[in-house]
Amino acid sequence: MVADMVTKGNVAADIGCDHGFVSIYLVEQGICPYVIAMDVNEGPLLRAKEHVWERGLEKQIDIRLSDGIDKLLKNEADSVFIAGMGGRLVIKILSDHFDKVKALKEVILQPQSELHLVRHFLAEQGMTIVQEDMVEESGKFYPCMKAVWKLETSVYTEMEEWYGPLLLERKHPVLYQYLLKEKKMYAQIMEDIRKNARHGVTEDTKEENIQKRIRQIGMALAYYGEQEV
Repeated sequence: MVADMVTKGNVAADIGCDHGFVSIYLVEQGICPYVIAMDVNEGPLLRAKEHVWERGLEKQIDIRLSDGIDKLLKNEADSVFIAGMGGRLVIKILSDHFDKVKALKEVILQPQSELHLVRHFLAEQGMTIVQEDMVEESGKFYPCMKAVWKLETSVYTEMEEWYGPLLLERKHPVLYQYLLKEKKMYAQIMEDIRKNARHGVTEDTKEENIQKRIRQIGMALAYYGEQEV
């Protein structure tokens, strides 16, 4: 999913490359002529280097030890993708070297948490989300987004920040399954809060936040023709 969002022909930088399999896929599938695979840990980089050499791709994949995009030179890549990290870490990586990010054609992000913060950050910096996708594997959900620079500034509603403007627009089937799961989870949390309240334990702030989440989920499910909760 992440690799398929990279524009064909672009030079890409794989941030947090782990064992290098996405970088290898990009080259072997003819998507990228050259990939810079970077990771902050030496262990995964050694495995990545082994996998790259096994496939004879050492001239097309450059392996670098780097904290985020620190060792990426400005204008060296067209695309940067960051997958499998928390939302706040994704934002930190982009923010730490934003001069380099401004020189990119696109960023592809697959945060594992706090996607609303990532989407808000992108819009705030003047980037527009032009592609979104989501997959489910073994009960876990993995959303992904591609953002580019555009002249017009994007503004997302709070619900769109949480669940993805294009996922909602497409009525993405995997997002629908995710929303149903979230609806069930928050309903159970609300039931527990009210049960505690009957025993004299009040959690007003938490209840207010949960109710807000339930309303947002209901608004999102309305895209699928379901009555808002």
